[in-house]
Amino acid sequence: MTPRLYISMTLLFLGIILMLFNLPAKYSFHGKPEKVLLTILDESTYVTADQAARMLVADDNAAQLIDLRSAVAFDSFAIPGAINMPYEQLLSMDIESHLNRGKQNIFYANDDLVSGYAIAIAQGLGFKNNAILKGGLNEWYRVVMNSNFTGERLSARENALYENRFKARRIFIEVNSMPDSLKAKYRALQEIERRKLDGGCE
Repeated sequence: MTPRLYISMTLLFLGIILMLFNLPAKYSFHGKPEKVLLTILDESTYVTADQAARMLVADDNAAQLIDLRSAVAFDSFAIPGAINMPYEQLLSMDIESHLNRGKQNIFYANDDLVSGYAIAIAQGLGFKNNAILKGGLNEWYRVVMNSNFTGERLSARENALYENRFKARRIFIEVNSMPDSLKAKYRALQEIERRKLDGGCE
């Protein structure tokens, strides 16, 4: 076990224990912490930046991106389609209205640490279909936003990969370069669509 993995496991375990002490009365923690940790450490729990880019380009409704950064950071820029659930306010929010039991909830922040805490909370509260955007926004920028090809020939697979990254990059730039008022309208429309798809009303 690498030191980084050991430290991450320790921090996650301590985070779960601390959250149990601060858990509001309306929530109850289910499952054993060690099982939650094993889920977090399982590679299948992670979604890569390329997978998230494909979901964005395809406008995939089977997953919901959850941005755990502050509202200020989220308003500045975010992956289009994501909803904001600041980690610091996670348990004071109505989690049921944000997370979806019928979709895959993909958590992200700048890296994996906060997402690991959030997924531990979600798993403990009974949400089973959760994932972490591997490497968070740092990896999104490295893979999608700063991607370029430097070789001489491109295979069909590589071409499809770079084309998908280019489309996701374009969507990201277009949405995040909107004026704040248009960005707010865009997010409000997305929220209405999300509630319709979840079976709610406008």
